[in-house]
Amino acid sequence: MDHIKKYMEVNQQRILEDIKLLVESDSPSINKELTDKCKANIQLLFQRYFGYKATEIKQQKYGDHLRFEFGDGEETLLLLSHFDTVWDKGDLKYKVKGNKVYGPGILDMKAGLVQAIWALKACKDLGLSLNKKIVFLCTSDEELGSPTSKLLIEKEALNSKVVLVTEPPVAETGALKTARKGSSRYMVDIKGKAAHAGNHHRDGRSAIKEAAHLIIYLEELTNYTTGTTVNVGTVKGGGKLNVVPDSATFGVNVRVKTMKEQKRLDQLIRHLEPRTEGVTLKVKGKMNRPPMVRSNRTGKLFHVAKHIAKDLDFDLEEASVGGGSDGNFTANLGVPTLDGLGAVGEGIHARNEHILASEIPERATLLCKLITTL
Repeated sequence: MDHIKKYMEVNQQRILEDIKLLVESDSPSINKELTDKCKANIQLLFQRYFGYKATEIKQQKYGDHLRFEFGDGEETLLLLSHFDTVWDKGDLKYKVKGNKVYGPGILDMKAGLVQAIWALKACKDLGLSLNKKIVFLCTSDEELGSPTSKLLIEKEALNSKVVLVTEPPVAETGALKTARKGSSRYMVDIKGKAAHAGNHHRDGRSAIKEAAHLIIYLEELTNYTTGTTVNVGTVKGGGKLNVVPDSATFGVNVRVKTMKEQKRLDQLIRHLEPRTEGVTLKVKGKMNRPPMVRSNRTGKLFHVAKHIAKDLDFDLEEASVGGGSDGNFTANLGVPTLDGLGAVGEGIHARNEHILASEIPERATLLCKLITTL
């Protein structure tokens, strides 16, 4: 048996205990106090296993970020993980049912973060040589679009030869992610004119009616052939049933495969015009993550991982997916980026979010061997 995989199998229960430590530390993106408590637990693991802590990059609004260095080398390999989640405190509980381990953010992506720590720990404990210095970023606001970590990630990526992202692989196949769609977010605020719905309905200007027209228009911009989706995910408006509503707001999420398409839709949405006289609207938002386009260099990086997987007696596939990650930023800079190197499971952003405990040794080994090979 491969000696790294044996190491991971021997320590599988300890890895699960570390995952439990982080998962039981709720860390919703918008709660700085809680994300900083989770950060402290990550620091505990760094101190325990390496004898020193990560550098803390302080933030005012969101949780602090962590930058951990390991090994030496003239060139740098960047590891990317995040520890914030979409779940509010108490939404989900950590629990184990057979091979499935459940909990808030366990798949997205606290288990992947812990596996990365153990990949580096294996390098230390087994005396494995590295060709590059490792910079490991653990960020606290990925689920919000990385508003405070984006510049930090891009700075580190520009100083790195390769980027490895510990988001989970594709649930159905275990495939790594070599391409992702770009994403944009917008909020559309509409102002109409209130009036009595019975006596003076003609005098009113319905903000909800205007929103309905615009929502249908935007949703019909979806084109599955080109891979473009436009989704109105939130709608609020009006008040009492006997009043013509004078306000409405809706949120739009756009996913695209190319930067050209992303820019086209950005112009369309930011220059929306009302269709009803007497109604005004304001659009806030912008392009958030650029598309992660598969490059030849990323393809070569995937084939290194595929060869390692073959030596470990399993087949590894690659995939293009609709979701975004911080890998979108690094790939857009031209840095070879391989995503999906985290834990195997299902239920991202769903109440059944879980990992498969039996897959931990294999995936942690894959990441470790990829780090040492590169």
